[in-house]
Amino acid sequence: MSQQRQLSPEDVPRASGMPMLGLGTWQNDDADQCAESVEYALDAGYRHIDTAQAYGNEEAVGEGVANADVDRGDVFLATKVWNDNLSHDDVIESTESSLEKLGVDYVDLLYIHWPAGEYDPEETLSAFDELYDEGKIERVGVSNFEPRHLDEAMEAADAPIFANQVEMHPLLQQEELREFAAEEDVELVAYSPLARGDVFEDDTLGDIAEKHDASAAQVSLAWLREKGVTAIPKATGEDRIEDNWASLALDLDEEDVTAIDEMDPGDRKIDPEFGPDEW
Repeated sequence: MSQQRQLSPEDVPRASGMPMLGLGTWQNDDADQCAESVEYALDAGYRHIDTAQAYGNEEAVGEGVANADVDRGDVFLATKVWNDNLSHDDVIESTESSLEKLGVDYVDLLYIHWPAGEYDPEETLSAFDELYDEGKIERVGVSNFEPRHLDEAMEAADAPIFANQVEMHPLLQQEELREFAAEEDVELVAYSPLARGDVFEDDTLGDIAEKHDASAAQVSLAWLREKGVTAIPKATGEDRIEDNWASLALDLDEEDVTAIDEMDPGDRKIDPEFGPDEW
């Protein structure tokens, strides 16, 4: 691969203050490895770290943030409240526990992980509003919400719904959600933006990658950025962290974007039993 230009944190575009490339930590449950990957990513230039109560790694993520040579105020830190903790009191209690594990006074973004389990729009979001008013969370987010869930959440919440985190990649392009988010001024954040590795097997992405002397991962991340979507690819090894970071130097042309737009086989990778019925 040809030598890439040197990138800095200032090269990361932002969506309403949120860096549009971050580090995902799902299934990064080896504590030492997780802390090391978070520290390495931040020192390499990343400024957005995503975790969740259900990942079981908030302490390790907090250790990585603390060990990095980056001020806490420069890190956009997000976590998620799990389905069993979505009653009002459980949201408050579990979020305070998350803050303690992360070693921080606040998170930049707190998500409802799924519209499932104990989720009730009025009860759950009233707790999010309380945390927002107290300064323990800077932004309210939701995850895996379809348009109807977003409508309910926006009606129930006093604080604005800042973002919806969903599975999105060239093999699952989420056109309806993108249109809805644009209309309602809600940011989209893509998890599994590399389709759990399947982007490396796709011929269209491979051809575009070869054309630009890039990787299929970089093509996928650049395409998401073209669509105004924030991506949080999981990575543990230094090589993968660096490869994803280098996507910031890749500019797709109109022909590339059109070719990817025409793919979309609707290949969902994450589909638990408690997911929305309309999937």
